[in-house]
Amino acid sequence: MHRGVGPVFLWARKMAASGAEPQILVQYLVLRKDLSQAPFSWPAGAMVAQACHAATAALHIHRDHPHTAAYLRDLGRMRKVVLEAADESTLKELAETLQQSNIDHMLWLEQPENIATCIALRPYPKEEVNQYLKKYRLFK
Repeated sequence: MHRGVGPVFLWARKMAASGAEPQILVQYLVLRKDLSQAPFSWPAGAMVAQACHAATAALHIHRDHPHTAAYLRDLGRMRKVVLEAADESTLKELAETLQQSNIDHMLWLEQPENIATCIALRPYPKEEVNQYLKKYRLFK
């Protein structure tokens, strides 16, 4: 059994017994699709690594936010959605929109090239951020 699952199970059982539904939190990631295509042709593993870097950084930076703390307390219910942005300019436009709208996120820059590869939001209820992400498709 994973450490911490026992208290999470007890908390969930207590919530269920009280009739309260725990809030569903989702961590959204937006990954550049063009990096997986020519002329870049990054392998799948490199693409996955970029998303992992961004997700980990966003969770770390926003670790004290109540939504992030709740997300990390319930490991069995973690939800991530990976969306695709066409290219770097599309990704940076989204980052600017999120910044202007005070949506907590992390724009991951691959080093040493300083290439923007992925945006990860901290965990949010999807209804709070859906309007910013609805034009992006699931990453394929």
